[in-house]
Amino acid sequence: MKTKFIVFLLLLFITLALTGCGETRHLLRYDKPAEEKVWPQLPDKPRFRYVGQLVGESNLSAVNDGGAGAAIGRFFKALVGLNDRPDTSRSLLRPQSGTVDAAGRIIVTDAGRQAIFVFDQKLGKLDVWRGATKDFNFVSPVGVAVAKNGDILVADSELRRVIRLDSKGNPKSTLGFEDLERPTGLSIDAKTGRIFVADTGEHNIKVYSDAGKLIQVIGQVGTRRGEFNAPTHISFVGDKLYVTDTFNARVQIFDSKGRFIRAIGSRGLYLGNLVRPKGVTADSFGNIYIIESFHDYLLIYDQDTRFLLPIGGTGSGIGKFYLPAGVWSDQQSRIYVADMYNGRVVVFQYLGEQGQSDASSVIPISVNAVSASSQEK
Repeated sequence: MKTKFIVFLLLLFITLALTGCGETRHLLRYDKPAEEKVWPQLPDKPRFRYVGQLVGESNLSAVNDGGAGAAIGRFFKALVGLNDRPDTSRSLLRPQSGTVDAAGRIIVTDAGRQAIFVFDQKLGKLDVWRGATKDFNFVSPVGVAVAKNGDILVADSELRRVIRLDSKGNPKSTLGFEDLERPTGLSIDAKTGRIFVADTGEHNIKVYSDAGKLIQVIGQVGTRRGEFNAPTHISFVGDKLYVTDTFNARVQIFDSKGRFIRAIGSRGLYLGNLVRPKGVTADSFGNIYIIESFHDYLLIYDQDTRFLLPIGGTGSGIGKFYLPAGVWSDQQSRIYVADMYNGRVVVFQYLGEQGQSDASSVIPISVNAVSASSQEK
C-alpha cells in the first residue's frame, strides 16, 4: 500500500511539475550594480558603461512562479527530497571566446566545461551543446564564429579540427583535420564566407572556403612582419583581419587578402604595452580591443592604433579580470570579455562620442521555462 502511494505521488509530481514549468516565463538578466560604473570616470566624459555579466543558468529569472501547478510541483519536490539546486554543469567554468549571431544569441566556448553555451536573449533560455560529432564530444573548444547561412563553427584545439554545427547545435561536418595542428582562433568573412583559423601549433593562419577547402596559408614562424609566434585569437571585422601574435607580444592587421597593413603593441612596462595578448576585435566605429591577459586588462585603441584607455586590473570585482581570454562585439556596440578564471563573460556598452546610449541592462523577453538542448549529454 505504501509503495502504491509513493508511486502515485511521483506520477502526480511529474504531471504537475511539467504543467507548472510549461507556464513559467523567464528573462535573461544581467546583474545591475547599485551605482553605474563607467570608464573613464568623471569628470572625464564616459565612453564605456558596465552592463553586467553572464555566468550561466543563474542569469535566467522567472517572471512568475508558474501558477498553482508549479507551486504544487515544488511541494512534491520538497516532499520527495528534490528541492531545486543549481546545476553547476550549466554555469561557465573557463570561457574562452564568443560571438553573437543574427538572432542575438550570445554563443560562448568553454574549455573547462568542454561545451558551447548559448544564451538566447529572445527566447530567454540557455542551451549547452556538448556534441562535436555523432561519435564524440568537444574537448577544448576555443574559437567560434557564425557562417553565412547561420551555422555555428567551433575550433577545438585538442580535436585538431573545426566543427560545423547547425543553428540548433546539431553536428553537420568538420574541416581541417588533415591541415591543422592546434586550431584556436576562428573568424569568418561575412561577405565571402571564407573561414580564417589561427593554427597556434604551426604558427600561421589557414584560410578555408565556406565548403571547407584549404585555399590559403598566411604567415610562418618568425618575428618579422607577417610572421607569427603562436598566434591565438583572431577577428575579421569589416575588411580587415586582426591576429593576436601572442608570443611576439603584438597584434597584426591584414587586409582581406592576407597582406600586412600594420602592427599594434610592443613589450613594455606601461599600460598600452603588450606582454601576453589574447583576444582581439574591433567595433563599427573602428575602435580596436585587445585582451592583455598577463596583466588582466582590456586595452582599447582607436582606428589609427593610438592607445585610448584601459579597463581592468587583477580581481573579481566590477571592471576587474583574472586571466581574461577572448573579446568580441555585437551590432549594439556591446563589448564582451571572456573573463576566464572568474568563470564569466563581462559585458560593456560603448557609449560613443556623445557618451550616451539607450541600451538596456535587462532584456525583457518572456518565454517558456528553461530547456536543455538536445545536444546536452
